[in-house]
Amino acid sequence: MIDHLRDRGLGVDPVCRVLQLSPSTYFARKKRPKSARRLRDEHLMPLIEQVHAESGGTYGARRIIRALRHKGHEVARCTVERLMPELGLEGVIRGRRRRTIPEPSAPRPPDLVDRNFTASRPDQLWVADMTYVRTWSGWAYVAFVLDVYSRMIVGWQVANLMRTELPLEALEMALWRRKIKKDSGLIHHSDRGSQGGFN
Repeated sequence: MIDHLRDRGLGVDPVCRVLQLSPSTYFARKKRPKSARRLRDEHLMPLIEQVHAESGGTYGARRIIRALRHKGHEVARCTVERLMPELGLEGVIRGRRRRTIPEPSAPRPPDLVDRNFTASRPDQLWVADMTYVRTWSGWAYVAFVLDVYSRMIVGWQVANLMRTELPLEALEMALWRRKIKKDSGLIHHSDRGSQGGFN
């Protein structure tokens, strides 16, 4: 930023004063040589771009690492995963991405906790959610109920279809396991997911 402003006609000293930065720090940084990590990154970046381009823009980090190692370049996975976003590169993801959309016609119950997710005792506040996981045999949908006080999952269900019964069965499991009575004062909270009856 200082370089950019200096090119616009402002001096280093006034800019550093506004940023509450010592000018000597700026000049020391300019004179300091690049770190070994940065030099290695600058050596790897064109190689990563080349492999990604050769794949037709399809390779992700794992395949790029394999291709680089095949070419004789030893590189860590975390390095490639860190540099790919910096280069604006992304691998192709097989299949379609899953996304849950709230049901607009479903009634929206009031937020009884007002975004305050704390509890002073067990079984005072439960939060619930539903997610999905890709497996070798397709998508697995997981619903779970968590006790806010203990951070323990008290109920869960897994299925190969996303349906309203799935989170309700997780809630029923939690109620059965914890032996909750109707007048216990328990609050069950969930987001407004695609399963309208869940909240």
